[in-house]
Amino acid sequence: MKQEIHPNYQKVVFLDTSTGFKFLSGSTKGSNETIEWEDGNTYPLLKVEISADSHPFYTGKQKLNDVGGRVDKFKKKYNMQ
Repeated sequence: MKQEIHPNYQKVVFLDTSTGFKFLSGSTKGSNETIEWEDGNTYPLLKVEISADSHPFYTGKQKLNDVGGRVDKFKKKYNMQ
């Protein structure tokens, strides 16, 4: 195997932003944000919109996440409501 061509594989914490569910897994994706996990170690934090905790296929029910569209996000960002 060639050296220096493979991405760095590390443990990261994924945070489902719609439910607040967190889980520790491995990934090559990095992040500037970190979080202290239950084992006392600090890991990079990756925020995701959907995980097994919020996806209808895994939960068996439809959850309505009212986050608004592009226009609503723009207005909220610039206080134009």
